[in-house]
Amino acid sequence: MRISKVLQTKGKDVVQIGPNASVREAAGILSEKRIGAIIVADGGAPLGILSERDVVSWLGREGAGCLERKVNELMTAKLTTCGPEDTLLDVLEKMTDGRFRHMPVMEGDTMVGLVSIGDVVKARLSQLAMERDALEDMVKGY
Repeated sequence: MRISKVLQTKGKDVVQIGPNASVREAAGILSEKRIGAIIVADGGAPLGILSERDVVSWLGREGAGCLERKVNELMTAKLTTCGPEDTLLDVLEKMTDGRFRHMPVMEGDTMVGLVSIGDVVKARLSQLAMERDALEDMVKGY
């Protein structure tokens, strides 16, 4: 299964924030929308990503003062991305190796979606269940 299929199911809307917004504002959006990461962009290609894990890590290091810093100071600027034609297994491997849970989906310089490890695992489990059902039907002679 390809990432494009995951995006068809979950949608392509991606929550974004400007690089000069405060971390407090970003944390509020993460909480309000119940999401784990927000893309940092300035009207074009993504500049980085800020995850709830990033915020907690900085809170642990600096305390509540980090909430007044700008998003671009705490974001992960070196993005690992995937494309719509990448397979679920390829993306799971990248996420596992990089120890992150969110990945922008890019077509050239254009972001066309964002997938989480939960999205990818859910799709993979669905794929495995369909394969199992097909094998059971073959064994039973249906």
